[in-house]
Amino acid sequence: MAAVGIGERIAIERHKAGKKQAQLAKLMDYSIYMVQAVEQGKKRPSPGFIAAAAKALGIDQEVLRGTPYRDTLEEDGTLEGITELRAILCEGEYVQGVEPPPVAELQATMQRVNDEDRKGNSRKALAQLPMLIRQLYGALHNDPDDPVVYELLCSAYNAADRMCRRFGFMSLTIPAVDRYDWAAAHSGDPLASAVGKVMRTRLLVYQHSIDLALTLVDRALEEARGDSEDALSVLGAAHLAGAVAAARGLRLDVARAHITEARAIGARLGFETRSYETLFGPANTEIHAVGVELEAGDPGKAARQGSELILPASIAKTRAGHLWQDIAAGFVMTGQREKAIKALNVARKIAPQQTKLHPSVRETLQAIAASEKRSTGSTAEFARWLGVSV
Repeated sequence: MAAVGIGERIAIERHKAGKKQAQLAKLMDYSIYMVQAVEQGKKRPSPGFIAAAAKALGIDQEVLRGTPYRDTLEEDGTLEGITELRAILCEGEYVQGVEPPPVAELQATMQRVNDEDRKGNSRKALAQLPMLIRQLYGALHNDPDDPVVYELLCSAYNAADRMCRRFGFMSLTIPAVDRYDWAAAHSGDPLASAVGKVMRTRLLVYQHSIDLALTLVDRALEEARGDSEDALSVLGAAHLAGAVAAARGLRLDVARAHITEARAIGARLGFETRSYETLFGPANTEIHAVGVELEAGDPGKAARQGSELILPASIAKTRAGHLWQDIAAGFVMTGQREKAIKALNVARKIAPQQTKLHPSVRETLQAIAASEKRSTGSTAEFARWLGVSV
């Protein structure tokens, strides 16, 4: 299919809104030159730029990104589980439960879902999730006060949030986080409540509500107290969320300060933790540091430092794949097209499902193609794999 660049979509929506480039730039708090360059395909827009454009135009980001990529999703067959998950999220507090197996079996299933997602097999993870949630509500019907069931529901709704983001169904992340907060409140676990604030921070950053996102980060930091692995994982995750939020708001000093704090916590922890599925640790902190430089600092530095990172074998494939997507973006933003396409292929090798569906990959590919007088073999081959024409 022919690919419509995000810059072209911004121009189309701007014309629909009756705004000139200068007006849009002022509303976004970006320069008119940046708006012009993005619309002409000369500059790759950052996630913060896209969020600001959508907010200024009063539209959903999905309109600009063209997500979810339904044609691409269908290449590998029906996305099993998404229709049922949508139904469950619509049911809210009235989810129709089914007869559950023993709690130990529910815990094992939840572990498999999280394991498959970490390994980049998110389709397999999603396929198991809706029935698990219904079984958990069945268990809750049998024992309405069981804290273990509420903890499992927290984990399930956390996974639902990740799956919906992973496959581009961003509107479903809102009820997923709402239901997580409900389960966290009933679990009696203050750290679970703090994790919910970190999750909501991602929603707010996506909507470009930076001030509120940073406020929630501060509240999560206040709630996540202690020296246990659990507490350190949540503290670190909150600082990384703060770094992302500040970088999206182009507050580089604040973002770097959060990275510094996260590094100190990661050094105390010493490894990548599975606690609360934050995936926090020293390596994940450095991956976020690359993202901060890419978003608000020096993209060339981001690409260089990212390329030099040696990730532990325990790092989630989705995290490693995201790193190489950011490295590719940094290279293309500094005019290094060949290195950019090589980085995209590394991301493709590590986490093919995620790479094929992540919007930043298409935006980077469009920028590579726009800078070439004619498409090279490696660019054309990657575009064919992605299912777009450039």
